[in-house]
Amino acid sequence: MSSDYVTQVEGAYRISGTRVSLDSVVYAWLNGLSPESIVDSYPLLTLEQVHGALAYYLAHQEEIDEYLRQGDAEFEALRQQMSQRLRETKPLLYQTLMAHKQQKTAPSS
Repeated sequence: MSSDYVTQVEGAYRISGTRVSLDSVVYAWLNGLSPESIVDSYPLLTLEQVHGALAYYLAHQEEIDEYLRQGDAEFEALRQQMSQRLRETKPLLYQTLMAHKQQKTAPSS
């Protein structure tokens, strides 16, 4: 008996039969969540699906890691583009957000 736990839909890896991304499961696992905790976080998934997805990741780790790196790079480029656009079109809002961000990251006395 064989089950396919991961499918590729429009260039994205998904847990078969769901809209849950393989990225979500892999990042959760890489961040230390157990398969049982991942099921708690994604109640649409079964424990079998999570284990199957992780097995798929481990069997295709080089390919999936490159896919994840590309996704991270695309996200960062989009974030920078949106930040630049906000800076140009709404400078006061941008300054307020940056001041809040600095205040949040400043060490407290």
